[in-house]
Amino acid sequence: MNTAKESSYHSKILLFGEYGIIQNSMGLSIPYNSYKGKMAFIDAENSTHKAEHSSGELKTYLKYLKSLKKEGTLLAEIDIARLEKDIKDGLFFDSDIPQGFGVGSSGALVAAIYDNYAANKFERETIKSDDILKLKEQLAQMESFYHGKSSGMDPLICYLDLPMLIQSKTNIGAVKLPAELKEGKGAIFLIDTGTPGRTQPLVQWFLEKCTHQDFLKTFHEHYVPYNDQCIKDFLKGETKDLFYNLYHVSKFLLENLHPMIPKLFRKAWEKGLETKAYYLKLCGSGGGGFILGFTENLEAAKEHLSEHQIKVIHKF
Repeated sequence: MNTAKESSYHSKILLFGEYGIIQNSMGLSIPYNSYKGKMAFIDAENSTHKAEHSSGELKTYLKYLKSLKKEGTLLAEIDIARLEKDIKDGLFFDSDIPQGFGVGSSGALVAAIYDNYAANKFERETIKSDDILKLKEQLAQMESFYHGKSSGMDPLICYLDLPMLIQSKTNIGAVKLPAELKEGKGAIFLIDTGTPGRTQPLVQWFLEKCTHQDFLKTFHEHYVPYNDQCIKDFLKGETKDLFYNLYHVSKFLLENLHPMIPKLFRKAWEKGLETKAYYLKLCGSGGGGFILGFTENLEAAKEHLSEHQIKVIHKF
């Protein structure tokens, strides 16, 4: 008997905090309902190359979980035997979340496996704030297979399906977002770069840079304070201050994390800083995938970015 739930697991967007949360800055991550995935079984109707590929990837992932179980280090109580049986029966992750685009494709998968196969799990509806860090630690270990080292934030958002404010590595909780103004002129939007990014090498590059004291000092003095203030401004709805701080975040990323910005989009990034019509920032680790944009005048931003595909995710 197949045992997977019909539940869907949405993608996520890290609005603020890319790379900063590695250095204990603040972060704000939100569910993004435009993409989702769910566990399913291959049958006559959905026997596609994509489904077969996903099922094959699950077999490889199972080996990772089994090795942790064998070592006695697996933090979540995953029912390995049931998961293995379901994979043999054709289990796959039926998802439209683009991989390598910074919107949590592996996070949603990990959330789905945890929800379907963890015993004594933290329930989404009843989890206490004190247990969020424990859950995050379990999910981080499960997702580390995909990124080498995971913070656990992506699968946490995908599992709880709530906006989460990261105040520090040990202070994380659900938060209420400002109400969206459907008729507002301002907007947060995504630009599709058309190519996936690769998280692991970019994170390694950043960690290597952080071993140099000059870079680390610059990062903590010229990125972290503006990033943290962006979050406070956004949650309070203080638009003017938000865009002042966004300018400094966007400028820092362009000048100091240039490998994360695809070459074809650097001119558009610079143009935003010059015209102040919009500001661009990374969506996740960068290197491809989506780029996040913020503007006080969506129509003006669209004119400047007419060569690019824009997808609005929040209006204010």
